[in-house]
Amino acid sequence: MRIMSNEVINVLLVGVGGQGTILAGRVLSRAALSLEGEVKVSDIHGMAQRGGSVVTQVRFGPRVFAPVMAPGTADFLVAFEKLEARRWLPYLRAEGWLIVNDQEMPPLPVLTGVATYPEDLVGEMGRLVKNMLALHALDLARLAGNVKAVNMVLMGALARRLPISREAWENALADSVPERFLEVNRKAFQLGWEGGGE
Repeated sequence: MRIMSNEVINVLLVGVGGQGTILAGRVLSRAALSLEGEVKVSDIHGMAQRGGSVVTQVRFGPRVFAPVMAPGTADFLVAFEKLEARRWLPYLRAEGWLIVNDQEMPPLPVLTGVATYPEDLVGEMGRLVKNMLALHALDLARLAGNVKAVNMVLMGALARRLPISREAWENALADSVPERFLEVNRKAFQLGWEGGGE
């Protein structure tokens, strides 16, 4: 998918509480500011501390009139967990990219036995979308030195597909991540960048 610098770009980040979705949105929005257009962000994290859904919408371009995107308009759906990817798939536009962490984090109904976790979600989604990248982001984060760096692995994979300079991403990381965690997050970003190649 070709992204022109004069277009509004819609990125939907979805995950569960504790996965660093909001931090990822902060890094993305700060990197997007380097394009010298407008950047708008919306966070929804109702039951995040209890493992509930966390959704961050980042929209950037020359003029952005609202922070929230409509279904079918996301250029990128970046999912930190498979079931959340499936839940938010209707927001992805036909030519958009799904970048999904191939990881299961069962929600409360599954944990209590009221529901079952769907099988072969990645296979199903691969049949529903034109462009998909499934990453074992947890393994890459572990390789970087911290399993909590899944978010930066996914940001690295996303960065390959956006018209934002690598320098802008590096600056955004430095501005968003505490110094003691910066090197691990840089490694995770790099591993995602390498794993996100086409």
